[in-house]
Amino acid sequence: MSSRDETEEARNELRRPFMHTGSWYRMGSRQSSMMGSSQVIKDNSISVLACVLIIALGPIQFGFTCGYSSPTQAAIIKDLGLTVSESLMIAAIPNIIGWLCISFAEDTSFLYMGRLLEGFGVGIISYTVPVYIAEIAPQNMRGGLGSVNQLSVTIGIMLAYLLGLFVPWRILAVLGTLPCIVLIPGLFFIPESPRWLAKMGMTDDFETSLQVLRGFETDITVEVNEIKRSVGTSTKRSSTVRFVDLKRRRYYFPLMVGIGLLVLQQLGGINGVLFYSSTIFESAGVTSSNAATFGVGAIQVVATAISTWLVDKAGRRLLLTISSVGMTISLVIVAAAFYLKEFVSHDSDMYSMLSILSVVGVVAMVVSFSLGMGPIPWLIMSEILPVNIKGLAGSIATLANWFISWLITMTANLLLAWSSGGTFTLYGLVCAFTVVFVTLWVPETKGKTLEELQALFR
Repeated sequence: MSSRDETEEARNELRRPFMHTGSWYRMGSRQSSMMGSSQVIKDNSISVLACVLIIALGPIQFGFTCGYSSPTQAAIIKDLGLTVSESLMIAAIPNIIGWLCISFAEDTSFLYMGRLLEGFGVGIISYTVPVYIAEIAPQNMRGGLGSVNQLSVTIGIMLAYLLGLFVPWRILAVLGTLPCIVLIPGLFFIPESPRWLAKMGMTDDFETSLQVLRGFETDITVEVNEIKRSVGTSTKRSSTVRFVDLKRRRYYFPLMVGIGLLVLQQLGGINGVLFYSSTIFESAGVTSSNAATFGVGAIQVVATAISTWLVDKAGRRLLLTISSVGMTISLVIVAAAFYLKEFVSHDSDMYSMLSILSVVGVVAMVVSFSLGMGPIPWLIMSEILPVNIKGLAGSIATLANWFISWLITMTANLLLAWSSGGTFTLYGLVCAFTVVFVTLWVPETKGKTLEELQALFR
């Protein structure tokens, strides 16, 4: 081999990305000493899995934040002398940095600050993670990898429930910082999204990032050309996205579907059930309510894992339909059980049976939610939004989701105090409407590239 060929090969090698730092495409010759490490990530899917596993720490933090309220609210109210309304307000404020404020809280102001800071971080995580996964995942793995987002959330919720059984609420708040402490250095080891780089006009970096994500031996020519055609001139730095653009069908229809699913996800009452699951179990007559809540968290993890495995096989629409039908039936059972308990003596066997039935219904609701309405709305939102409005449209969808989450969390305890049966009836009606919404408007995204999905709405 001539010296010219060797020089050219070395130059090409230096442009290859490495998992050692998220800024590999800017490192140039500084990476030459790491050349041998490129062999580690030549497999077609290893690098993608590594990226997904690192950023999955974010949703774990998300879930830990969601699950924190259930095992700790009674102890917080007692230690800080809060009223029920004050604790409701604190739980309602959107939920990474704020954990320490909570841990060292001496009054409600620190709890508000902690929850506000958590909410800022979790709000970013809840949108960024599914979008990043959708943009880096191969077409045949996108559904399963995208569902890892919600799986990580459920793991975080379960960990909060489990640890809440054994450690004080202040220590639990400190433990909540751990996922982010590990996440921050991990972000230096993953590449940027190829589609984002293409949108920014960074062509060389975009191709290099895609190559490492697909494997160095994989021909990425077809995928590169598809992304370039899809992004087009709208990816220039000077392009400006305006709200008026959302009036075009190619924008408003995917945004309607994305917002609709994320709003219906929350209106079904899942956060009200999870945040106040201990209270719900107590009202159902379960003596060890915190242990029962942990059991629900564990079941939720298993059900979401099953959904992660099925989503690229069964398809998104089928799982969403099964999920929303299952939630409707479960909520009707819970509502009926609570209604009937009002006419039965507390000492009777029938009351005990109805208590067990209400718990079974709540568990069935959580399982049904985890099979579809938990992971898939975020997945579909990240798949169908056009790349040139993804930032604006995704922010609107995420804002809508968190606003409804706040609304449900704010009203859950108040509604349960008004009527447990009535509360679950309202949630059941929303889930019944979700079945109709999915049937009429939600497209199937399985087996299609992101570029093909964008072409559907033109």
